Amino acid sequence: MVAMTSEERILRTLQRQEPDRVPHFEWLVDRRVRDALCPGNTGHNDFAVKMGHDAVIVDPIYKKEKIGSNRWLSEWGYVTQDTNEEHGIEVESPIKTLADFERFTPPDPHASGRLAAVEAAVREFRGDKAVIVHLNDVFSLPRYLMGMENLLMAIATEPELVKSLVELSVNVNLELAKDVAACGAEIVYTGDDYAYTKGPLMSPKHFREFFYPGLCRVVQGFKELGLYVIKHTDGNLWPILDMIVDSGIDCLDPIDPIAGMDLGEVKAKYGNRIAIKGNVDCAELLTFGTPEEVVEATKDALRKGMPGGGYILSSSNSIHSAVKPENYAAMLQTLQKNGRYS
Repeated sequence: MVAMTSEERILRTLQRQEPDRVPHFEWLVDRRVRDALCPGNTGHNDFAVKMGHDAVIVDPIYKKEKIGSNRWLSEWGYVTQDTNEEHGIEVESPIKTLADFERFTPPDPHASGRLAAVEAAVREFRGDKAVIVHLNDVFSLPRYLMGMENLLMAIATEPELVKSLVELSVNVNLELAKDVAACGAEIVYTGDDYAYTKGPLMSPKHFREFFYPGLCRVVQGFKELGLYVIKHTDGNLWPILDMIVDSGIDCLDPIDPIAGMDLGEVKAKYGNRIAIKGNVDCAELLTFGTPEEVVEATKDALRKGMPGGGYILSSSNSIHSAVKPENYAAMLQTLQKNGRYS
């Protein structure tokens, strides 16, 4: 088979066809791992290019203001605190009641410079690497604006507030997507996590009532703009997976193995409808295992994911700070040796 560009490889895979080889990229590779494997890299996308990843990842730009030694006030009004990882955690949220929501004004999705990073990536990489833009669907923004515990409690105590927040998230992200498509990007991913290792964060009934309609609307809106949609969510998704697939996504990530999500089973059940990305375990295997164990797990993922195409090899979430660099290197080397279609 004639060698493809990375962009062609990803697009062919999202169309559930066989490319020349299995593509690979990660949503995040921590600085410590990047520096160990590629000294002198200037950031995640520079690392991705130098390591031969098939995609670069870009985000809309939201302003943030430092309000303490390790705290930041975002343009959305929530406060994050720095951690040992490259991303912070939300510690304060601006909305507690429906009255708070009614007074709240979200950032302008069309503000000048909002998509400057997207525009730069399209200029630099279009025709070579796939440019994938990080947007949201129905859960992350409500969680940031209320806090996880308060949001989940509000499903029972203030259902109209939850529905209003979901509607806000859908509307803002559809507006962002219009500009993303106009920039020339072709792929978005939504990073809203719905589950943990034991199951969804809410009951399937509540997911269907509060989140599924908005998920369908935002995914279909993305697709009407000509965008491919990769849906990321960790955890045990089995109780709500039919709904996620029915929303119209093009690809599901990361098929979390420690949460009981078997790659082969997901491929067998849904591989005729969606592409699949994952699922070498980053929680335990890439962190505590040996390179030899990683090689076998990667081969197993390829055996399950490759047949018929529609498969992207990656970790089961990200290459976080505790991942052993030699284990990630072993995963990439195994892909190079075993991930080619004949």
